[in-house]
Amino acid sequence: MPGKKQNLTLVVDEELLLAARKAALDRRTSVNQLVRDFLASLAQEPLRRQMARVRLEAALEQGLVEVGPRTWTRDELYDR
Repeated sequence: MPGKKQNLTLVVDEELLLAARKAALDRRTSVNQLVRDFLASLAQEPLRRQMARVRLEAALEQGLVEVGPRTWTRDELYDR
């Protein structure tokens, strides 16, 4: 969602911020970028769910699996 950028101020516990900084360092990014990525993902979730629902409905209409002819009997399955 490109557009005008706005500042956001957050208040978090010191321990949480330290852990977030370590996570950002491990990922070679910034806490700022982690928050931006999280918010973008959060905003896109309804669209992803809708797209997944459409794909699932299409798969259900087409059939999820192809079933071949049955070449066994029930008795053969339980033959010990």
